[in-house]
Amino acid sequence: MGIVVNRKNIFFKPKLDRVLARKFVLSQERTIKIVQRVLKMSSAQKVGLITQILRNYAGRHRSILNILERNFLVAESALKVLNIQVQQLSEDDRMLIGSFFTMEYSIEAAAYFNPSIVISPDQSQTLEGEKRIILSFRAVGEGHLSSIVFCSALIDNHNDIHIDAVGTLLDKPKQIKNHIYKKDDFLNKLRELQQADDYFYKIVDVKLTNSFTYDELQRFVREIKAEEDLNHEANILMQQMLWLASSHYEIAYSHDTLISERVIFPISDTEKNGIEDARFVRFVSEKGTVTYYATYTAYDGHSVLPKLLSTKDFVHFKVQPLNGKIVNKGAALFPRKINGSYAMLCRVDGENSYIVFSKSVTDWHSDITLIAEPEFPWEFIQVGNCGSPIETSEGWLVITHSVGPMREYAIGAMLLDLDNPTHVIGKLKRPLLWANEEERNGYVPNVVYSCGQIIHNGELILPYAYSDQESTYATINLKELLSELIESMT
Repeated sequence: MGIVVNRKNIFFKPKLDRVLARKFVLSQERTIKIVQRVLKMSSAQKVGLITQILRNYAGRHRSILNILERNFLVAESALKVLNIQVQQLSEDDRMLIGSFFTMEYSIEAAAYFNPSIVISPDQSQTLEGEKRIILSFRAVGEGHLSSIVFCSALIDNHNDIHIDAVGTLLDKPKQIKNHIYKKDDFLNKLRELQQADDYFYKIVDVKLTNSFTYDELQRFVREIKAEEDLNHEANILMQQMLWLASSHYEIAYSHDTLISERVIFPISDTEKNGIEDARFVRFVSEKGTVTYYATYTAYDGHSVLPKLLSTKDFVHFKVQPLNGKIVNKGAALFPRKINGSYAMLCRVDGENSYIVFSKSVTDWHSDITLIAEPEFPWEFIQVGNCGSPIETSEGWLVITHSVGPMREYAIGAMLLDLDNPTHVIGKLKRPLLWANEEERNGYVPNVVYSCGQIIHNGELILPYAYSDQESTYATINLKELLSELIESMT
């Protein structure tokens, strides 16, 4: 008898009215013309147009005037060419110029998928058998640009999820670039990313101080370019230095925003083509402190860079690149240390599942250990994880994804030894679920995928996306699942 998978009739769908106001950048020649056209308008025309803009957009954005003022800065270089001082412009002039360099971006118009789930740090006003939860999703908008979005919800004693009101006044964070880089660590990571002549690395080594900030690095790069005759290879190395440094940052949101209004949108150069598949986990330290980590993949159009997001409150976030051998998609951190070390699942070759240990949560240079490779037809192409392992009395429960014939995705499970998770002690011989007839058609047909699960009221809560378009969730009796996994190895 197979495991009963209870698909819930609750769906997480994209909302087209969730829009961000982004900069709209044009060439300097066109920017100059737009500024001139705005300044030639009569006072009555300016007042009429700014009134229309406020009427149409003030209810769609948090502080639209601040957004227009910020995007007015796009035209600063054009003003210099026109020999116009900012102080000469009225507030209406600045707002109107800013409006021509602002565009709305619907963050989840194309897809709302690859969910993860964690127990919220806020458990106030809950009844017995209830938990507050936070779900994260990969949202995709125009140009297939991905961001991370959240929603808060309550899961009740019947394991039904009740989603809180979803805000539409989306908030981009204030970016804080205050990371201090250590030269040796920085150069080691740079060598992983970019091969170059040792001569140029020596130049960089001499120029860099033992520790430095992002602004100092920008100055070092300018000085090297001015002092040295750099070839094409060396100029790429200079770009990679700034690219790598920009991948460290901290962000913070206003406390008066709903969590569903906080969007982690691509910020650094490393992320300009999107950020994908955040695997959130509630990590408990040896001292009992809780940090929420998420591994995710950043893409700049050429290189893939795995990153680590960390937060304690889902208001302040820290972003760091992951160093070492876990250079592919699909890294998933264990929820606690094992024998004094952090542990991470990964899929470094795009085909098999591995595990690696480290004394540092960001540096993963130790040898990797193979734990699972394609075995059954429904996983002949690849087998990976669907998020961080879950600790149970019988072992580490790992929900897996695999790809088989016709590029059909399936979700399965395996069990790892609690003390030695390199040892697989159970693996399902058939999947938990495939895409059914209602789920298989969409942007990418026949795909089911998850980035994280929890256990609640004796059941596995499994949120998953289907066809790279929308998301839902299923529940599975934990005892039944564990029994099947244990019996699979006998």
